[in-house]
Amino acid sequence: MSGINKVILVGHLGKDPEVRHLDGGVTVASFPLATSETYNKDGKRIEQTEWHNIVLWRGLAEVASKYLQKGKLVYIEGKLRTRSFEDREKIKKYVTEVVAENFTILGRKSDFENTPVSTGGTPKSENDYLDADGISGDLPF
Repeated sequence: MSGINKVILVGHLGKDPEVRHLDGGVTVASFPLATSETYNKDGKRIEQTEWHNIVLWRGLAEVASKYLQKGKLVYIEGKLRTRSFEDREKIKKYVTEVVAENFTILGRKSDFENTPVSTGGTPKSENDYLDADGISGDLPF
């Protein structure tokens, strides 16, 4: 039996997607995503925020660059990837990222009214979303 590598996150973008175009015309977008949870400790409400590095490739990256902005609430499905690199001092570093396979923009209708749209139209309700091809449809749940 093979393993399962599945990540599901709902959170807010920490900044606008950073888009790069690699050799061969491959597009990659990345951004930090904040997820928060609250709990009570000694009668006080505590909020704990985790930051996740999100990476999107090709068509999904292009859709993200058009529709996602800092502060947007988004549902992301993907998988964890850990990669290594050497910094300027030749020290090996590791970074863990969520490679998104699809995303859904969440929120109220008013959240979409000021979103610039070039194709596909403005989502009509919170039940509309964009898949990797920029096609809108119903939420999967």
